[in-house]
Amino acid sequence: MSSRELIALGTSSQVPTKERSHNAYLLRWEGRGFLFDPGEGAQRQLTFAGVAACSIHYICITHFHGDHCLGLAGIVQRLSLDNCDHPVHIFFPEESQVYVERLCAAAIYQPKIDLILNPIKQGGMTDLLRTEEYVLKAHALDHTVPTIGFRLQEPDGFRFDPEKLKLAGVHGPMVSELLRKGNLEVENRLIRLQDVTIPRRGSVFAFIMDTRPCPGAAILAKDADLVVMEATYISEHKEMADQYRHSTAQEAAMIAASAGVHQLAITHYSQRYTNPEQHLKDAREVFPNVIALNDFDRIKIPRRAWASNSI
Repeated sequence: MSSRELIALGTSSQVPTKERSHNAYLLRWEGRGFLFDPGEGAQRQLTFAGVAACSIHYICITHFHGDHCLGLAGIVQRLSLDNCDHPVHIFFPEESQVYVERLCAAAIYQPKIDLILNPIKQGGMTDLLRTEEYVLKAHALDHTVPTIGFRLQEPDGFRFDPEKLKLAGVHGPMVSELLRKGNLEVENRLIRLQDVTIPRRGSVFAFIMDTRPCPGAAILAKDADLVVMEATYISEHKEMADQYRHSTAQEAAMIAASAGVHQLAITHYSQRYTNPEQHLKDAREVFPNVIALNDFDRIKIPRRAWASNSI
């Protein structure tokens, strides 16, 4: 199984249906679990998906309409019940902190986890979390209430090319010195790190919910390997999407196309639709590599390949 995988726990907007649970999405990324928008029933959906609650390290909530947050109370209590032994961070728009506090204390239980609240200011791209393996970022979106989207980005990497090192005359301890300094003089020639390495772009995942098309959505989606984005309505109901500041499937596809996205996964369907066939049709008129998520779908996110001049 890929160490980078998205699991769609729920794909319905506003209310659950017989076929779809409220929103909830779990991203597994190199041993860390990111739970996005835990709507009502998220705890039970985890059980159906065969995922332990304690695999969650970060909870990212875009906004506080019920279909994106009502499952938080159950998730937090389940983490304590299961004696989760690591801290769990919650990221959310700062204007909604009162709702986070209410949900986390919605019933009587024994808190046993280190729960860390991270309110996020509305605005441009903001770093929330930075490790050697990834950077978690947020950007404001355009909905009827304060809303943010998220972007998880792996740092760009590189490796030494033995043939290039040989041609440049770099060997032994010189390699470590070049790595440390970034450049090195060899026989009156300046050798730069990029001259003897092969690059690899870092993988990118973006999560964009409940917004009409806006610059923030495009910034979050730029060059992403996988974008999960709301497509509440089909094009026929664009007036409703505009009224409630949502996106149609075609508008989500337009953002993916303009942002250079590799794959788009649409979700968050209005309960008026019995299946997402028309969503797919609308989206594929603009952007071909799109899938319509169903509950319990899994999408692997492979590492990007090395540049074509690798040996």
